Amino acid sequence: MKLEHIAIWTNQLEIMRTFYVTYFEATANNKYHNVKKGVESYFLGFEGGSRIELMQMPELKTGWEDNHMIGLHHIAFQTKNRKTVDELTDKIVASGYSLRSQPRETGDGYYESSIYDPDGNVVEITA
Repeated sequence: MKLEHIAIWTNQLEIMRTFYVTYFEATANNKYHNVKKGVESYFLGFEGGSRIELMQMPELKTGWEDNHMIGLHHIAFQTKNRKTVDELTDKIVASGYSLRSQPRETGDGYYESSIYDPDGNVVEITA
């Protein structure tokens, strides 16, 4: 079985699309717009076939409280090596995005950092 995609509601559709295209090499499809429901979305494709669907609609309510809720906790992207984790983390932070945790070796054997995307979702960068 293969995970097809993860969907994320956002109030910043274009900013989120640009973030994942710029830093995580996503390829975005043409924007879908359901005029009747007011929903707009992009599918972002990644190496290996996984995808994220970014969705926006009028009057969308926020539900995050300090990233502690039942549901999505983080998204993880695997890079080639530790050097790439360090470089990509530095590049994203230098662009003004918030760092959640510095690159480090975790107890379960990952070398990773984590940052926040424009909506505050946690994104891990691993090797």
